[in-house]
Amino acid sequence: MNPQPPVLDLSALGFQALATLALAAVHFGLWRQRGERFHATWAAAWLLYVGRLAAISAYLVHREEVWLFAHQACAMVGGLLLLLAAMQFSGPVRWRPHFWLLGVLAVGWAAFSVFVIHDMAVAGTSGAIVLSGVTLWTGGVFWRHLRRRPSTGARVLAWSFTLWGLHHLDYPLLRALGQGVLYGVFIDVGFIVLVAMGTLAYVLGEERAKVEQRSQQLEQLTQLLLRAQEEERRRIARELHDEAGQALTAVKIELDLEGRKEASALVARVLDQVRNVSNLLRPQALDDLGLTAALRALIEDFGSRTRIDVAFEVDDREKWPSEPAVALYRVAQEALTNVARHSGAQRAWVELHVREGVARLVVEDDGTGLRSDHAPHLGLLGMKERVGSAGGDLVLGPSPRGGLRVEARVPLGSA
Repeated sequence: MNPQPPVLDLSALGFQALATLALAAVHFGLWRQRGERFHATWAAAWLLYVGRLAAISAYLVHREEVWLFAHQACAMVGGLLLLLAAMQFSGPVRWRPHFWLLGVLAVGWAAFSVFVIHDMAVAGTSGAIVLSGVTLWTGGVFWRHLRRRPSTGARVLAWSFTLWGLHHLDYPLLRALGQGVLYGVFIDVGFIVLVAMGTLAYVLGEERAKVEQRSQQLEQLTQLLLRAQEEERRRIARELHDEAGQALTAVKIELDLEGRKEASALVARVLDQVRNVSNLLRPQALDDLGLTAALRALIEDFGSRTRIDVAFEVDDREKWPSEPAVALYRVAQEALTNVARHSGAQRAWVELHVREGVARLVVEDDGTGLRSDHAPHLGLLGMKERVGSAGGDLVLGPSPRGGLRVEARVPLGSA
């Protein structure tokens, strides 16, 4: 007649089985989502771990050797799957026929130790050595990964598998034939929780790293597009100035010589428009005279066209690096365009100062400012992209003068 089954031990083993099932579900979900094979292998290994717990629970109830055999077989095969998952995590692994042979040998050894020699000390010790070895191997894999790519998740997994591997060695000493179950359950559940948390932290860290990498690639692409845009603007502006401008100037001279004043005036207006378009695309003063002169020309032209009084304050500086100069000019150009189109301002202020290698451009007006329900438009987004590509930052906010304040800070580097 079998002794009464230890209800407390069975309840503890059931709780551990549920925790292990949750860990298997985590890896199964990650495999479905990310398609990484080692997650599927880990899920299968943890399912066998659940089978191992079920087998030892059945042994505690029935005291039959078949359940000891099932326990040992699940332990040995599960350990081999943990080893395979660690190998897959380390790098590509091609399936080979002898992998099946290892599984058959593991099950055969479990059957031999239980049914032939009837020595649970040998069976338990061999199973503990296999579990400890593959768990320590898995910990070593994460330690190597941690040296290559440090992360919180990899560190938690490395410590968890290392300590868990050492903990497996107490099976033949303290938990022979199902003794000391509660002690083992508490520690194993703790390691299961740590592994689950480490796995999620690792995956989140990997996803965060991918997002950061994609953001860097996007920033690089944005910089390339802005440079290509400026080069194309410069080319078109020079062609308009050199080709179309010279041709229209020659036509105007011919018309003046023939005394055709109306036609000459019309050509003069077209010539002015061509020059304005050329100047908007790429002001020649920016390349020939520098940022300060280009901003003065921009402000004078803006004032004459819009009748808005603009005060300009600037630090004298002869040399401006090309990329920051273009970014600051475009911010001033777009900010003044917004003043004319949206603010209803009567006055505007433009300030450009350099402090400790950082250029600070401020454009303010006395208009209506930003509405609470305003949506960012292409011009504002373009300003942010330009300043960001130059390594700076753009801040929009209310101006103490009553309207909008646009402030761009751009590092000038060693120039």
